[in-house]
Amino acid sequence: MALTVRSPAFGGNGMIPIEFTAEGDNVAPPLSWSAVPSQTRSVAVIVEDPDAPGRTYVHWIVIGIPPSVTSLPGGHELPAGAVHGANDRGELGWTGPNPPSGRHRYFFKVFALDNAPSTEGMSKQDFYSAIKGHILAQGELVGTYERKRGNARANMPGSTGAHTRR
Repeated sequence: MALTVRSPAFGGNGMIPIEFTAEGDNVAPPLSWSAVPSQTRSVAVIVEDPDAPGRTYVHWIVIGIPPSVTSLPGGHELPAGAVHGANDRGELGWTGPNPPSGRHRYFFKVFALDNAPSTEGMSKQDFYSAIKGHILAQGELVGTYERKRGNARANMPGSTGAHTRR
């Protein structure tokens, strides 16, 4: 079964608004998904950037989402029972896009699971080990982002090149 994953902040393959990036407020965007199968015990989310230099970079892991929940409101809040895994900065919670160059893709993957992993701070490797063989349904939404600092528009004649943080 496939889950439909959406965000009111951006469409499929659309640009992630700056407020959800390291250049902006660095808060997680809102995310929603279709209803999960009846046997689902928990929902998990991971956001990865496969275009990062050298490896796929993890921006967010959320586990232990109750199966009755079909959205995350964005920001830093999680529903009761859900916890953050560790992103690749070694922190709990969201770390927004901040690609060193070019436009990167960010895969927001949602999994309906027949188990309920809930270890706060779990790494990407632990995450994938915990869900292996337990996925009932999954879906993804891809967003993109290219840094505003130093982009071609900022370097055009007549531009100050200044950037203000939101």
